[in-house]
Amino acid sequence: MEKLQYKIEVFEGPLDMLLMLISKNKLNIYDIPIAELLEQYLEQIELMRRENMDVASEFLEMAARLVYMKSLSLLPKHEEEEALRAELTGQLIEYQQCKEVAAKIGEAISFDRLTREALDFPPDMEYKGSHTPQELLSALMMAIGKGKSLQPPKPESFSGIVSTKIVTVTSQVVSVLRSLWRKKKISYKALFGGKKDKSERVAAFLAILELVKGRRIRVDGDGDKAEVKLISGGKTAE
Repeated sequence: MEKLQYKIEVFEGPLDMLLMLISKNKLNIYDIPIAELLEQYLEQIELMRRENMDVASEFLEMAARLVYMKSLSLLPKHEEEEALRAELTGQLIEYQQCKEVAAKIGEAISFDRLTREALDFPPDMEYKGSHTPQELLSALMMAIGKGKSLQPPKPESFSGIVSTKIVTVTSQVVSVLRSLWRKKKISYKALFGGKKDKSERVAAFLAILELVKGRRIRVDGDGDKAEVKLISGGKTAE
């Protein structure tokens, strides 16, 4: 995917950012390459951080959603990944259509006209309904239950997400290949040594799956005895 160079824009939401990336890279919205889109999306979030722009939780939630979809694409069966891809495509198309309609309405509406202020009608505050005590109790219990479910999450619920740095799978692919370039083979456990952050460990695991899929490395053995070997020219380096 071509690297984008442009001024940081203010996006209305993660779907707005994804539509911009799809348009800039001339991607097919009906067959989105999740891996390429994810890399550009994470770069955008990093640029927003560098510009001291607030990254809303909805942008981070979309990043986690794209990472999950990419991890599913590495598995033998892709039914769930295809369903999630179709859902994302539908949301993007619907959002794009809404933006187009809003733009047309904006062009059609002109403020160069005279309007009359709304008439002041006195509100009727008298409730004329009649309910039994059982109906009132049932309505109260339902309101209490819905009120709890609709309450926004507490700020501390997002502290772990916001404070966690984003580690790209590409950086971990480079790290794994560098380790194997020096030693040709290394224990599977050693590839995770020194990675205390959860995002680093997840990215390293996805990098190993990506390299195995691309036949760049091979994993032999099970458990703590498993070894990772570099494949060079179709043969495993000894």
